[in-house]
Amino acid sequence: MANPSSSAHSLTESDFLADRQRFWAGFTHFTVVAASGVALLLILMAIFLL
Repeated sequence: MANPSSSAHSLTESDFLADRQRFWAGFTHFTVVAASGVALLLILMAIFLL
């Protein structure tokens, strides 16, 4: 049986940090867009319902 660590691609520290930064950039972008969308929806509801 083959050793899984020898066949798997080992990440260097710079690859790991770049992947983590890419993940957090995507996560924060999604969070900001989702929060802005909810805020805009609530503002529009307040305008039209009051």
